Amino acid sequence: MLLTGLHVYPVKSMYRLSPDTAEVHPWGLAGDRRWMLADATGRFVSQRENAALGQVRPALLPDGSLVLTAPDGSRIEVPAPAVAAGDPLADVEVWGTRFHAAEAPKEAHHWIAEHLGDYRLVHLDDPRARPVDPEYGTPGDTVSMADGFPLLLTTTASLDRLNELIAAEHPDEHAPLPMERFRPNAVVAGAEPWAEDGWRRIRIGGLTFKVVKPCGRCVITTTDQETGERRGKEPLRTLARHHRLLRKAAFGQNLIPERPAGVEGDVLGTLRLGDEVEVLEDGAHWPADGR
Repeated sequence: MLLTGLHVYPVKSMYRLSPDTAEVHPWGLAGDRRWMLADATGRFVSQRENAALGQVRPALLPDGSLVLTAPDGSRIEVPAPAVAAGDPLADVEVWGTRFHAAEAPKEAHHWIAEHLGDYRLVHLDDPRARPVDPEYGTPGDTVSMADGFPLLLTTTASLDRLNELIAAEHPDEHAPLPMERFRPNAVVAGAEPWAEDGWRRIRIGGLTFKVVKPCGRCVITTTDQETGERRGKEPLRTLARHHRLLRKAAFGQNLIPERPAGVEGDVLGTLRLGDEVEVLEDGAHWPADGR
């Protein structure tokens, strides 16, 4: 099995970057979801509420600044705010977990309001501020502003099988779904369909990862990531019938990186396209009913 896709989402729910290599930190790939939009209550905003987020193109500069480009070509460069620089902190929330993030300058809020809505742009200045779900992680495991875990892995074989199921049941309304609908960080080729549901620990290149939980899917998977259009009921309809795990329509597995022996600091190692993938521990597939 080989690593054939790497994706980083600098701003939660915005467009992706697809590098050939990516450093791995304890809380995720370098630069992944360290920024997000928050509403007036501090709750995160995603494509679930506003599909237009996915049409804004982000870029990261070497100094950590964020560049956003709207579909109309409008562009803004935002320096990364930081507590040490005296930037204000915002109390924000992702799926019930509240933590602090640094607010971007007012100019960024005005640009966001013009193109997306009345939201604040915030930056996770301290990536250790948000723990993963203790039911699946261990003390000290943290995550960026991703939904729940540091990395999301999918496999090309499972996508092929899903597309086969959709085509068999709904041939008149189906075009093959691209992997981008599922917004993974790591894509693996060479596995059997749904094999990842039984993985418990894997190696990618020189790094190892705990495979901790299936990813329950939402309406974002019905959204064309290139146009922002919602496109019917797939893949949720077919996943709900054929691939329910832990009571949810599921696709992909969440990962937590393990710290290699002797490695200190934030950089655990680097993933590269073409890295070999090996299953180190296998187990029973996750149950559909959550038991």
